[in-house]
Amino acid sequence: MLDFPRWKVWAITLTIVVGILLAIPSLFPKHQVAQWPSWVPRSQISLGLDLAGGSHLLFEADLADAERQRLTAMEENVQTELRRSPRIAVGDVSTSGGRISFMVRDPAQLDDAVERLRAITRPVGSFSAERDWNVSVVDSTRVVMTQTEAGATEALKQAMTVARDVVRRRIDPGGTKEVTVLGQGDRRILVQVPGVEDPEALVRLVGQTARLEFKLVDLSADPTLVAQGRAPAGSQVLPMADGSGAIAVQRRVMVSGDQLVDATQAFDPQSGAPVVTIKFNSAGARRFGRVTQENVGKPFAIILDNKVLSAPNINEPILGGTAQISGNFTVESANELARALASGKLPVKLNVVEERTVGPDLGRDSIEAGAIASVIAILAVMTFMLITYGRFGVYANMALVVNALLILGIMAIFNATLTLPGIAGFVLTIGAAVDANVLINERIREEQRRGRKILDAIETGYKEASTAIFDANITNVIAAVLMFYFGSGPIRGFAVVLLIGIVTSVFTAVNFTRMLVALWIKRKRPRVLHI
Repeated sequence: MLDFPRWKVWAITLTIVVGILLAIPSLFPKHQVAQWPSWVPRSQISLGLDLAGGSHLLFEADLADAERQRLTAMEENVQTELRRSPRIAVGDVSTSGGRISFMVRDPAQLDDAVERLRAITRPVGSFSAERDWNVSVVDSTRVVMTQTEAGATEALKQAMTVARDVVRRRIDPGGTKEVTVLGQGDRRILVQVPGVEDPEALVRLVGQTARLEFKLVDLSADPTLVAQGRAPAGSQVLPMADGSGAIAVQRRVMVSGDQLVDATQAFDPQSGAPVVTIKFNSAGARRFGRVTQENVGKPFAIILDNKVLSAPNINEPILGGTAQISGNFTVESANELARALASGKLPVKLNVVEERTVGPDLGRDSIEAGAIASVIAILAVMTFMLITYGRFGVYANMALVVNALLILGIMAIFNATLTLPGIAGFVLTIGAAVDANVLINERIREEQRRGRKILDAIETGYKEASTAIFDANITNVIAAVLMFYFGSGPIRGFAVVLLIGIVTSVFTAVNFTRMLVALWIKRKRPRVLHI
């Protein structure tokens, strides 16, 4: 027991000091912390929607946009399949009326065309014979593809699942904020973000589809017809994002944002204007390099959500897999676009159907009630430990205070969010934090009654009790991890505080108090142990 290495004393002390320093900013208002010197820790615990208020948004999927995207994606698949060797010669591919149709020039290739297209359709469900698209032949040589109702329903279901993940990554890329992103019905997503009182900024971030495409500008288009919204076959007219007019671009997507791996805000080295730097994966880099190599001297349109950000000339091949997007950005708008692109594009456009700001009035009452409950719990537990165990109760009380501060410090490091259930978990942790000390102290008493000497009783008490402490808390950790993994919103807030509290309480009870006891015995060398 006396053999407590100096390095371990310093390690435990340093850990506790760092934890306390990180917890201090959370005990002060944000406006005061903002005035502290830059070298002082400033990370604070965020408060949940139920404590600090925030933004409440309800989004609804745009079914017309979802249908257009499915139609466009299938059109690209069809054209790719028909160009595969041996190439099938067809007329212009039409997407009018929500269906894909084209005429096969050589009737001998009709059966091959139908077989190829049926191969790119998918069954709906694991045990269903129905497919997502029907392929039929009309007028002898015209092939028509029509989406089935079951296929549209399944596609929307998958799109909404992906949309929820994208929305969560955009709002909470680090995964530490207690944001709520839940599906409501078949086509709605509920978003609640604590501490954010500017729903318009959230609408801009979440509602942006972030569908990035690179297309060649159609130089053969007549400017007069383009101004009227008309483009040659195989091209389309798209508006400029800054409202300066419109240009004609080829319908074929040369490179898409699906092949992005990263997007960051940067500054143009020549003009100093804010831009967005994007990086492609290996396949995207090869394709981007090949396209720019084959089209040197031609304008290349950068399109975001069907609006042209810019259409610069390709002066030289871009072979590094990195490109730059410019378009009259501010630093804030460039950051928003970078986050939207990095989180992935939305598979379906989301429209706002409900938007409101939740006030912190209820949260203020909850914080006060939680603070009162915490103080009462701490005082009651500390009084009990002091009366029951004397000096060892003082050490347990010191561990209790340190434990509370360590919880706050760790939550501040990860910028975790404290919710009302989180306060309940905090109060519960305070009560449970002394369990380990009770086990240790009672075991030391038991060893004394068996006639062991002071050092042997303490050594055996800590050693034997530690096994039971670790076993008991492992089950609690498993429960907390499962609640965090399968839960959402308030449940995850409770699980976070509980999980952190379990780890810190075991550390303070087993390591911190043992260090205090070891230092006291080494200094005083008592002959009688009152516990």
